[in-house]
Amino acid sequence: MPINQPSNQIKLTNVSLVRMKKGKKRFEIACYKNKVLEWRNKIEKDLSNVLQIENVFLNVSKGQAAPKADLDKAFGKKPMEEIILEILDHGELQVGEKERGAELERTKNEVIDIVAGKLVDPRTKRVYTTGMIEKALDQLSSQTQAQQQEHKAGTETPDGEEKGKAAALPKWSGIVTTKSAKSQALFAMKALIAHQPIPVARMQMKLRVSCPTSVLKQAVKSAPKAQAEGEEKATTGTVKDTILAFMEKVESQDTMGAEWEAVGLVEPGAFKGLNEFIESQTKGRGNVEVMEMAVGADD
Repeated sequence: MPINQPSNQIKLTNVSLVRMKKGKKRFEIACYKNKVLEWRNKIEKDLSNVLQIENVFLNVSKGQAAPKADLDKAFGKKPMEEIILEILDHGELQVGEKERGAELERTKNEVIDIVAGKLVDPRTKRVYTTGMIEKALDQLSSQTQAQQQEHKAGTETPDGEEKGKAAALPKWSGIVTTKSAKSQALFAMKALIAHQPIPVARMQMKLRVSCPTSVLKQAVKSAPKAQAEGEEKATTGTVKDTILAFMEKVESQDTMGAEWEAVGLVEPGAFKGLNEFIESQTKGRGNVEVMEMAVGADD
């Protein structure tokens, strides 16, 4: 005799679950493994590549789909797709130990790649290998853990001034999967530069900027934004003031007839903003020339 299963029962396997508790009920959606984080990080944009099935469940493992009455009561009379997107974007991702380890490894590799590509040895101007960056970060992580244990045990010995300086330095405690790789890489670079487990400096570009002297003292027509590793630099005053503000270090300035020239170091992230600023303020008469792509900040 054939066994008739309930019509709202759907069996799914090899899934990642996203759960949301709402209106005293727990709702779940079934997604493909590793696709939820790609969706949340804007890597995957096709919803059909994320969901195993476009439905909301009370219990995915039992194949129990959520009744429409429960959905209406919890979410209001929203379309199914809107409910799914709300759970997908804001629900709690259920991750297994194996998946968690794989995600941590991916994030770690991405963070180390970013850091290795943006720091140099200030003495040689050479970039470090990813292995050396990883060891340096592991060293900082171990130091942070040791300091935390000393703090708990009450065995810290530095005087007040030293303790204050130590507290102000960024403390690296390791990679996590709850923050983006980019934000962690930025913090890792700050920690490496502050603590110097190996000699490091930010990689910078050496530029030559030329501009007609007739526009140097003019007020900035509009305040542009220079993006340097996620930080905005305010640009105010004259055109000359703004150009120099883009530079982390000004190496030389010179005036030759009606042409002004400055050579200096800028963060790679500020190059686009500086170039656009020169073009807009000089109406194409100014120029930004890259002299060196990678220069140690303390060179």
